[in-house]
Amino acid sequence: MSFNVLISKDKEGIFVAECLDLPGCISDGKTKKEAIGNIKEAIEAYLESMEKHREELLSRKVEIISINV
Repeated sequence: MSFNVLISKDKEGIFVAECLDLPGCISDGKTKKEAIGNIKEAIEAYLESMEKHREELLSRKVEIISINV
């Protein structure tokens, strides 16, 4: 399965990874590589929890656009 992940760097220099397809599935890391590894683990845990609670994975269409102001 593929998931859309947004990676950003906060003001303290921590990389934050948010899975856009799974509401509330967020992780971080000191490096981009660490953040990616952590979000993979978070996604796996999220999916395991959904399976345990017999919840369906709802399909979300995510679109990234750029807006000039």
